[in-house]
Amino acid sequence: MSKFSIIDAGNGRFVKTWKDGVKFEDKAIEQLKNTSQLPFVFKYVAAMPDAHFGMGSTVGTVLPTKGAVVPAAVGVDIGCGMLAAKLPLVKADLGDLHALRLEIEKAVPAGRTNNGAKGDRGAWFNVPTDISAIWDSAFAERYAAIIEKNPGAKAHNTVAHLGTLGTGNHFIELTEAENGDVWLVLHSGSRGLGNKIGAYFTEVAQTLNDKFFINLPDRNLAYLPVGTQEYNDYLEAVQFAQDFALKNREIMAERVVSAITGHTGQTIRHAHQVINCHHNYIAKENHFGENVLVTRKGAVRARLGDLGIIPGSMGAATYIVEGLGNPDSFHTCSHGAGRAMSRTQAEKTFTVEDHVKATEGVECLKDKSVLDETPGAYKDINAVMEAQSDLVRPLVRLKQFLNVKGTSDNSRR
Repeated sequence: MSKFSIIDAGNGRFVKTWKDGVKFEDKAIEQLKNTSQLPFVFKYVAAMPDAHFGMGSTVGTVLPTKGAVVPAAVGVDIGCGMLAAKLPLVKADLGDLHALRLEIEKAVPAGRTNNGAKGDRGAWFNVPTDISAIWDSAFAERYAAIIEKNPGAKAHNTVAHLGTLGTGNHFIELTEAENGDVWLVLHSGSRGLGNKIGAYFTEVAQTLNDKFFINLPDRNLAYLPVGTQEYNDYLEAVQFAQDFALKNREIMAERVVSAITGHTGQTIRHAHQVINCHHNYIAKENHFGENVLVTRKGAVRARLGDLGIIPGSMGAATYIVEGLGNPDSFHTCSHGAGRAMSRTQAEKTFTVEDHVKATEGVECLKDKSVLDETPGAYKDINAVMEAQSDLVRPLVRLKQFLNVKGTSDNSRR
């Protein structure tokens, strides 16, 4: 039995929400109502229990469309998603966790300094030859073709961001299952490359909509109609960014495993199970008997049997889940716990002492640079999981014991 509730958006439009027991901000609800008014929405908009206010479109939104695409409904972190891999280890094999965290931080550039300019700690200063080879063989030619048609989409960092971790809620974690298995879990996307593509095509859509005097409930919901060159170019670029993000997570996972091998002296030849899934992306799918374009922003596909990853905060549980294929949500579940407050509010609300207490037992940064990511800034992951019990079935509950986060220039102050 589905657990959704309906938000009446007016004009015969509505939003199906999975918010039983979790709070939705008023401004997020208004944003969902605005999105539902777009003339090309197929059936309705769906909102997951982790939904919260975002740029143009609410994070935690499922937007099925026929006839157009909204770049801001994907966002600028195109292809952002999760990777989880069960490792042939137990926690006791890992020894000194602080030393291991430093090794992982050496292996994977993270964060942002120098405003992203040369020497940025979140990019490769000298790109490793193996990563250059991956870029040259899988991405360079495709990217050149995209930029030739749309020079404004060119990013400052491309190959220098391949295999690197961003800032904000992006992370690398080592976690322990209830049976003692160790899992690697990481969260990242397409970095500066995807950010530039997303921002550029949102501006393209706004210019195109202005040209035809299209009235929008929110300027950031500007869209690209099917049949236009802009629509075709965006779909090509967004697919490229999604492929980059998928490979980015794979490379980081390999480098973390290498760091663990060097730290422990125990060779890890392979992971027993690997899940790699987007939660900011576009896909062509069939729903209610019709072919549609589904845009998920902060949402994971959860068809019957699909495996997914739903993290909480850096002090809470992460769930490996199996999709139940609920048609009401367009076969979708949440992508995490979802923010309970803005980053600025979190920095004003919590102290370093609060953060240390909330992350007890986790080897991680415990200073003011991560107060915006402290556990209290997020919704209760257990309440979120209960609200979507008709969308996914939990398979494994993981608790992190080591967390790596990248911070930005102005977060260490």
